[in-house]
Amino acid sequence: MIEKSKHILFVTSEFPPQPGGIGNHAYNIAKQLLENNYAVQVITDQRSVSGEEEKGFDAMLNYKVHRVHITKIRFLMYVKRLILLFDTIKSVDKVIASGKFSLWIVAFVSVFYKKKYIAVIHGSEVNFSNTYLKTITNKSLKRFSKIIAVSNYTKGLVENVCSNVVVIPNGINAENLNKTPLKNKTLIGYPKLITVGNVSERKGQLQVIKHLPELIKYYPEIHYHCIGLPTQKEQFSQIAKELNVLNYITFHGRATDQELKSCLKESDIFVMLSGLTKTGDVEGFGIALIEANYMGLPCIGATGCGIEDAIKNNYSGKLIEPSNAKAFITAIQDIIANYEAYKKNAKKWSMQHEWNSIVKQYIKEIEY
Repeated sequence: MIEKSKHILFVTSEFPPQPGGIGNHAYNIAKQLLENNYAVQVITDQRSVSGEEEKGFDAMLNYKVHRVHITKIRFLMYVKRLILLFDTIKSVDKVIASGKFSLWIVAFVSVFYKKKYIAVIHGSEVNFSNTYLKTITNKSLKRFSKIIAVSNYTKGLVENVCSNVVVIPNGINAENLNKTPLKNKTLIGYPKLITVGNVSERKGQLQVIKHLPELIKYYPEIHYHCIGLPTQKEQFSQIAKELNVLNYITFHGRATDQELKSCLKESDIFVMLSGLTKTGDVEGFGIALIEANYMGLPCIGATGCGIEDAIKNNYSGKLIEPSNAKAFITAIQDIIANYEAYKKNAKKWSMQHEWNSIVKQYIKEIEY
């Protein structure tokens, strides 16, 4: 029988099978806690319209996932989350909250139930430009006994609000990556640059596109491959067309695990030139970088965000100021000139981020 103190409720804004870094993080923490003799429940949102994809995924898990179904009236979803949380929290001893709304509702419910509350902060949810939302978030964070930041950058966003913050980096599931079969995929270009993530301002694809006119002068066969939900594909494609570089870009859309692994295997350099958006959206860590490293892919990433923790500069890849085209070209040249060393180091760096090791740090904070 599992001890009562080992009953954990994970409240998260995202959860697989839909893509998303917060969901990937929550799933792997839940999986690792289960393997370490914790009982786990999850409260999250349904993100597909029909919900069938989630039903199939949840049926394969050996713990309960409570989904809040999509409704046209968003306010009803907020109410349903609260009702579900009030009902579920009675049977658990400790609660982990991850994601913006999760922080808010768990902080609210903490007024009524004496439990141990742990917040996991990724970046954007604690970096609002809106003063009202920032105030709500800061007050919510003060209700938690422990705050886990996924990077030193994220920790710096709340240090003036809370002192009980520890940094635990994101992890990778090497076992799953190894098990995932390759799917025949041939990518064009040399060097082949790749970014995995929602095609959006935060992930930095547009920054790479803007650098392509200069990159082509040095590498006329270069090609940029974008994997992920095509949220701003049309907007970025129009800009690429205006820059006469559209033929050097392929938007592959959302990929299966097999397709993603194959694309990484086929690529030369992983790139994530993320930046801060006007609303405060920011890259808190960038686990896709570590996954790319595990596949032997050196990375080029942006300074001024959580990516600084995901790349070991001049070892697993290069850190650059994202708008600096000259620095980008120099980084590519250095990686290509020393490719085997970067490839070997990238793999070593990734192995320090396996979830079965990272979870020990989480357990320490849960049991403290």
